Amino acid sequence: MPAAESDAAFAPLLSERLRLRAITPDDVAALHRLINDWDVARMLGGVPFPYPREELAGWIARASADLAAGRAWHLVITGREEEHPVGVIGLTREDAGSARLGYWIGRRYWGHGVASEAAGRMVQFAFGRLGLDTLTAYIADDNDASARVLAKHGFRFTHEAEHDFRSRGGAFPVRWFRLTRADMMKASGHGAATPGTTRPIVLVAAVALIDADGRVLLARRPEGKALAGLWEFPGGKLAEGETPEAALIRELKEELGIDVSAACLAPFAFASHAYETFHLLMPLYLCRRWQGEPTPREGQELAWVRPMRLAEYPMPPADVPLVAQLRDFL
Repeated sequence: MPAAESDAAFAPLLSERLRLRAITPDDVAALHRLINDWDVARMLGGVPFPYPREELAGWIARASADLAAGRAWHLVITGREEEHPVGVIGLTREDAGSARLGYWIGRRYWGHGVASEAAGRMVQFAFGRLGLDTLTAYIADDNDASARVLAKHGFRFTHEAEHDFRSRGGAFPVRWFRLTRADMMKASGHGAATPGTTRPIVLVAAVALIDADGRVLLARRPEGKALAGLWEFPGGKLAEGETPEAALIRELKEELGIDVSAACLAPFAFASHAYETFHLLMPLYLCRRWQGEPTPREGQELAWVRPMRLAEYPMPPADVPLVAQLRDFL
């Protein structure tokens, strides 16, 4: 997301039941009622108890500035069709490739899966739109509910430490967790397979579109899809009875709005990769001629990449072996 994007311009993140939107000064009263609760405040390192309303207003102003600068994304959690806040969730950037996840939910909304659903949406946002590689999180040692939420989304426990908790009046034991892109892939069934297991075979066709300058088109998987944030060669699954060429002609029209004939698709290589829940077979074709200008039609980001720079773009494991072959050929 561009650093100049303001909170007013921030497009809310939607999940099945929730809307995650920018915090505004109008949220002070509702958020103050929810967070000024000992059972909530005691789990948050930076929150005093009682929590003065003026201090919360100052934090909201800083959160808006951080959002506009791309330093952090603190968002109000509401119902998908309503504006009433139920909590807050946020990402705070630690460096170019990582951020720390944090959240709290008003006590009256506990036990309804709000934290888990909001956390899952933020994970998609982090790896998809922001292109991060790693997320971290810490929780109070007695916060088993949050430990379960983090584990559900693939976070792994890394170590114990102490953190200052203003509400508790000093240092308190905490547990730190970490989620990498590889962890996320495994949690979604796209991790490495267990040797000896039987998995269904999935057929996917992909194509390296090569322009007049010798650049290759890559597409970045959008939020909400498996492997969000990774770059790949355009293509897709074969329908039943469909040939790889027919699948590519269909997919390129649907995804990029271009017309390709089978005669312009030249078989080049194939990938065979065992994911955790399926085995992928993917022929890769080369194409230098098509009709129309490639345009992202499914929310993906496009990039024309010089062959020598292809390895700089993080890709799904199945695509990686094809990069060296393509680079050497071009």
